[in-house]
Amino acid sequence: MSEKVMIAMSGGVDSSVAAALLKEQGYEVCGATLKLFSNEDIGLEHTSRTCCSLEDVEDARSVAYKLGFPHHVFNFGELFKEKVIGRFAASYESGETPNPCIDCNRFVKFDKLLDRALVLDMDYIATGHYAQVELDKKTGRYFLKKAVDPTKDQSYVLYAMTQAQLRRTLFPLGNLRKSVVRTLAEERGLINAKKPDSQDICFVKDGNYAAFLKNTMKLISPPGNFADSNGKILGTHKGLIHYTIGQRKGLNLSFESPKYVIRKDLQSNTVVLGDETELYSQSMTVKDVNLIAIPALTEPIEATVKTRYSQKEVPATLFPLERNRIYVQFREPQRAVTSGQAAVFYDGDNVIGGGTII
Repeated sequence: MSEKVMIAMSGGVDSSVAAALLKEQGYEVCGATLKLFSNEDIGLEHTSRTCCSLEDVEDARSVAYKLGFPHHVFNFGELFKEKVIGRFAASYESGETPNPCIDCNRFVKFDKLLDRALVLDMDYIATGHYAQVELDKKTGRYFLKKAVDPTKDQSYVLYAMTQAQLRRTLFPLGNLRKSVVRTLAEERGLINAKKPDSQDICFVKDGNYAAFLKNTMKLISPPGNFADSNGKILGTHKGLIHYTIGQRKGLNLSFESPKYVIRKDLQSNTVVLGDETELYSQSMTVKDVNLIAIPALTEPIEATVKTRYSQKEVPATLFPLERNRIYVQFREPQRAVTSGQAAVFYDGDNVIGGGTII
């Protein structure tokens, strides 16, 4: 009897090709599109298009019909509102800069969807993420590995996956390049073969985070002072949610040399500006660590680290701390290390683990 897999289908080309490959590999496939929010939830009119739009559901359903397997739509709206949108707003309110895609993977796609799949007697779930899972036969641990295509690798946003989730997850695109995936979609006549990739955060229209936080989440972020690192007042800012570490544009101030946001002080409601040299950090602390390649960090180890999705990895030493935290000492100072972002640790192509920068 064929093994059963539920493929998360966004309506995009990646998950559609992943579904086709699974079917061709002999799996018994069913599709699942997740309804994560309504337009009203994110402050949009009915006519606005979002990644959870009816068009996307219909694209996913069309692909499932063409490939000959059933398709479901699951409403996870309340969970998404609490665990993703709510946490996103709370993080900004506390002066951080969060990555909600990681929370969506952690709490929705690889938690709730897997639970639903197991209830329906599925053996696996699958997604169109560019990453790979590999069983280490010596230790019995499942490794999360980078994708073959370095320009599309998404292992960074998957660092929170557990051993139980990795054991039940398939990533059919992990060994393919994006250009090949487009070609496979066209060869199979999939309706979304030329559909553009989604950009930015799915529930924030046009990437305007501050407007979403103020108008939809009703977050109050009052004006305050710009100051330098010595406390000298330089002007007035619009509210902490409008700024992130490393920002230079949009300050509406004039200086003889470029100034950057180097810190946000929540207690005094101050945005601290400084020269680019003040943006660099020799170390950081990471909380809420999830380890994949090893069961625990008991002594310092060498690794490479990413502090942003688009950043290249850099060498560092990881030191274990209490309360599920890790202290990271960079070999060379790093620019604009930002609280709220994820730090992900690598050993070659293997994800050691990751956590949230504090």
